[in-house]
Amino acid sequence: MATEIRVPTLGESVTEATIAQWFKKPGEAVAADEPLVELETDKVTIEVPAPASGALESILVQEGETVEVGALLATLAEGASGSAQPAEAKAEKPAPAAAAPAKAEAPAAKSAGTDMPPAPSAQKMMAEKGVSADQVEGSGKRGQVLKGDVMAAMEKTSASSPAASPAAARGPVAVEDETREERVRMTKLRQTIARRLKDAQNTAAMLTTYNEVDMGPVMELRKTYKDLFEKKHGVKLGFMGFFTKAVCHALKEVPAVNAEIDGTDLIYKNFCHIGVAVGTDKGLVVPVVRDADAMSIAEIEKKIGEFGRKARDGKLGIDEMQGGTFTISNGGVYGSLMSSPILNAPQSGILGMHKIQERPMVVNGQIVARPMMYLALSYDHRVVDGKEAVTFLVRVKESLEDIQRLVLDL
Repeated sequence: MATEIRVPTLGESVTEATIAQWFKKPGEAVAADEPLVELETDKVTIEVPAPASGALESILVQEGETVEVGALLATLAEGASGSAQPAEAKAEKPAPAAAAPAKAEAPAAKSAGTDMPPAPSAQKMMAEKGVSADQVEGSGKRGQVLKGDVMAAMEKTSASSPAASPAAARGPVAVEDETREERVRMTKLRQTIARRLKDAQNTAAMLTTYNEVDMGPVMELRKTYKDLFEKKHGVKLGFMGFFTKAVCHALKEVPAVNAEIDGTDLIYKNFCHIGVAVGTDKGLVVPVVRDADAMSIAEIEKKIGEFGRKARDGKLGIDEMQGGTFTISNGGVYGSLMSSPILNAPQSGILGMHKIQERPMVVNGQIVARPMMYLALSYDHRVVDGKEAVTFLVRVKESLEDIQRLVLDL
């Protein structure tokens, strides 16, 4: 009996994915729950497991192609060992049938230089927004126009100048240099990162305020209790737990930093879902520690550690990266001394942590070396006033320099 393998539900607002990799070839044996194919969306990478044991009978969509939720990917012959030759033959049969409707649709809306019709979601958006096919450059396989391409084209059209567009044309390159270059198509995740960051710059009235914090008290506390903490809670005591709690305290006092704009309304969040930026080989992801204000430092450290492992293994779920109200980015782990983080829209604030470095400071009239860290708060000035931004950052600084504040909830 043949079982159909289809694209699973990918999460809120995610309607399509790209076939990143097939783990099995037609005819190969498959165990139940063994990963069959890896799908790459604009937010996460998802593995689709085999629903039962058997043999992969046919592959209907090849690597690099774009599919929508519910699309048929392959068929599985349950309980059969299979053989590669017949399965490959079966895999080739659906191709002509799939090509026929594509050619029929192409005259209606096809992008310049390709016979591939736009993806259904892209076609729908083009119709809704009045975007013509010749305005969009496709980034999909064989030049297929994807939904992200339409959004990028709309941004390019609405920008005040070509230089303001994230899709600005590349300048001329010498022939001798071009032969030494390597052109690699951006992943859907990287395209989304680029688009969202540029959206934030184009939309928000973004401003950054800076301060510095003496990390001595936190470092002394870690040094004293790190072994006991790890023994009791099974997780190392890092800096993120302290910063997350300090941020939650400050958000309670300055709720505008935890708000967002919806049209002409301001939405104030009476909860703290803190996004923690995590760098991976495929790009930056921001899993969310939900209700961090109600968690202990140990619980926060455990959750962040779990997210870190999942991010490295590509196992983060879409639901784990949605709903954040504020973001913390730690460039210090890579050695950054100072930076201005870009907002994670639609959030109104993001805190940048940086490298701890000993610097001469004046303490009680004496010059002493102290472990200092620069802090940067980028905020949407449409929502947050300068006074509120500075107050928020000062409260974070005060909580970390007087660590008892976190314990006593002051």
